[in-house]
Amino acid sequence: MSAEKPQVTSRIGQISLESIKEDEKVLQHSEPAPNLRLSLAQAVTVLRKSLLSLAFFSIILNVLALATPIYLFQISDRVLTSRSIDTLVMLTIIIIGALALHAVLDILRRLYILRVAMKIETTLANPVISAAARAANLGSPQELQVVNDLATIRNFMTSPVLLILMDAPVTPIFFITVFMIHPNLGWIIIGFAFVTGVLALWNQRATRIHFSEAQSAGGRASLYLDSISRNAQVVGAMGMTAEASRIWGNETATALSRLVRAQDSNILITGISKFLRMTVQIALLGWGALLALDGEITGGMMIAASMIAGRALAPVDGAIEGWKSYVQATSAYGRIARLLKSSPLNLARLKLPDPNGNLSVNRILYAPPPNKKVLLNGITFELGAGKALGVIGPSGAGKTTLARLLIGSITPNAGETRLSGTELRHWDPSQFGEVVGYLPQEVQLFPVSIKANIARLKMNATDDEIFAAAEFAGVHDVIANMPQGYETMLSQDGSPLSGGQKQRVALARAFFGKPRFVVLDEPNSNLDSDGEVALAKTIKKAQAAGITTITITQRQTLLRHVDEIIVLDAGKMIKFGLRDKILTEVYGTAVANAIIGRQKLDNTENNQPLTKVTKNE
Repeated sequence: MSAEKPQVTSRIGQISLESIKEDEKVLQHSEPAPNLRLSLAQAVTVLRKSLLSLAFFSIILNVLALATPIYLFQISDRVLTSRSIDTLVMLTIIIIGALALHAVLDILRRLYILRVAMKIETTLANPVISAAARAANLGSPQELQVVNDLATIRNFMTSPVLLILMDAPVTPIFFITVFMIHPNLGWIIIGFAFVTGVLALWNQRATRIHFSEAQSAGGRASLYLDSISRNAQVVGAMGMTAEASRIWGNETATALSRLVRAQDSNILITGISKFLRMTVQIALLGWGALLALDGEITGGMMIAASMIAGRALAPVDGAIEGWKSYVQATSAYGRIARLLKSSPLNLARLKLPDPNGNLSVNRILYAPPPNKKVLLNGITFELGAGKALGVIGPSGAGKTTLARLLIGSITPNAGETRLSGTELRHWDPSQFGEVVGYLPQEVQLFPVSIKANIARLKMNATDDEIFAAAEFAGVHDVIANMPQGYETMLSQDGSPLSGGQKQRVALARAFFGKPRFVVLDEPNSNLDSDGEVALAKTIKKAQAAGITTITITQRQTLLRHVDEIIVLDAGKMIKFGLRDKILTEVYGTAVANAIIGRQKLDNTENNQPLTKVTKNE
């Protein structure tokens, strides 16, 4: 076999946000934020300061928006009566200048809010992904949907709805202006504004619950769709398409029905609001005409008041129409805030010395909600550094659950697991990840290059580290025979790798870096004979390197390479001890000797799955 070292580039991926270069660098190279609450507070601070700046923009823009009504007023009451062309020209030049300034400031305001939205997203991206991944690791995979909430907030901030809401505080300027034209006209617009405000509150009460239920059902539908995507081959091959579609369709139908109810109310109230806004302009023109006939105001003042009233009520009208976006954005922020505030990553952990691999498990009890069925009960054992432990037992005995507990993926209800004397929950998550390797029963690789998968997606991984992990797992020759070698890009389902090749690449990933404790869950379920040999050699190398390994298996041949064995059944540890002793007790002397390799046994019997265990008398 060729051991020639491949040229593996160390840069694995790149995130590009051209409009904010500094945030691009932070997002690419920073470690997960040690205090997620602080990251949230920083984002909120940025938002508040930005809103103050936007409020300043809004005041100037709304004052400039008075240019058109003033122009019409001056033409009607000054130019037409004086017949002065010079006055008309000067007024036109001034108003065009004001409108040009309005356009420039509006462009700058939109560019500014776009960059603020990107700033907030890049500030929260790393913390949210870290917190969501940690929550998923602890048994709440639905929290990964919170990552999509970042885009929801960005879309809301860059939409016209936020700008309309920012114009609302400036509305009193228009009310005062109308009052200055004539108090009667001012009271008319105040009355219509009150009615429109009542409509806005009605819209809030009528739609909030339905929009919230629609979002929840939509999130569940997305989870089902993701599951269907990951199991597309199984769904298609076994004729499950109709049933899978039905499950997804039920949740989607629920989401759409709630959305339709909310939108029905929103559309109705929006229509009423638009009717009132147009009506108030007619009312102002009609009442203004009466006042003009009485000589209290001029025709130009009447027209100006109608135009200003339309501008004054536009924010309320726009807020009602964009209420859905506002509800979605506030709900998204609420989920992000809850995730970041409650994440266990907020607690800074002391960086401990690298562990030696000693493992201690004391009276583990695990009964997950909601039914609290006991999956593991009273598991107790100790494993020295560099030792290899095999875990056997029938299906449903709790082997995979034990593996997830040992790597800290789930938390027991009682008992403790210690690595080098320290409970798993007291390890810093990033440090713990560096010293622990895990090969799950269901291998999932990322749709990136093979080298990136082996390197655990680390951007600073070196060629030497990637090559060393591949050599350690005995998968280098397999990768070297791929069309692009280590640069071969994988699809969502891991192709072009076969099931066994994916498992071997995942084995290299488990031993990447300097792990001191590695858990292998059914590592040979898809391996051929060459893969079995490579796996056995890897376990031997781990023992020689002082790496503690725990191997869960259903095949007897792999047990010859372990030092000790645990037998699980119905969530309880039936036996634990040295390999030879446990194998003899479970299978008898002849089969035990064959497994260990002391004598030849029929090959078929020697490779039978472990489906039956013997309890202590």
